[in-house]
Amino acid sequence: MQKITPSLWFDHQAEEAAKFYTSIFKNSKAGRILRYSERAAEKTGRPIGSVLTIEFEIESQKFVALNGGPLFKFNESISFVVNCETQEEVDYFWEKLTADGGEESACGWLKDKFGVSWQIVPTVLIDMLHDKDSEKSERVTNAMLQMQKIDISKLKTAYEG
Repeated sequence: MQKITPSLWFDHQAEEAAKFYTSIFKNSKAGRILRYSERAAEKTGRPIGSVLTIEFEIESQKFVALNGGPLFKFNESISFVVNCETQEEVDYFWEKLTADGGEESACGWLKDKFGVSWQIVPTVLIDMLHDKDSEKSERVTNAMLQMQKIDISKLKTAYEG
């Protein structure tokens, strides 16, 4: 069993979110569903038999989604990083995760339609930012700060000077 499992609190969209995420990422699957029992439904006001939690897995990372009601909302202080090898991957995840009401932000950040924050990061960006040549890494940083979705070719241009 995985030692730490991220748990995502939704109002009532846990199953929809699990299906959304597993449709986007390869090597993913939905797992077990726990439904509200009569007693749990009575205490929370949720319908008997509706989804309480759903387990799902993305790229060998296990998650659980909870339908806990509207008390808590997602914010940018927690996000999931998607490491991408190519611009095609960056474009794919950016398009899929911003679909149907997601929001673009700056520097590779976005929110999906559920309000969950993601960072779509080309791995080459991390390498460039950690370059021993501080002028190169500074140029890459400045270029990145001008972007919403990260453009690898523009990063490389900045890196080369």
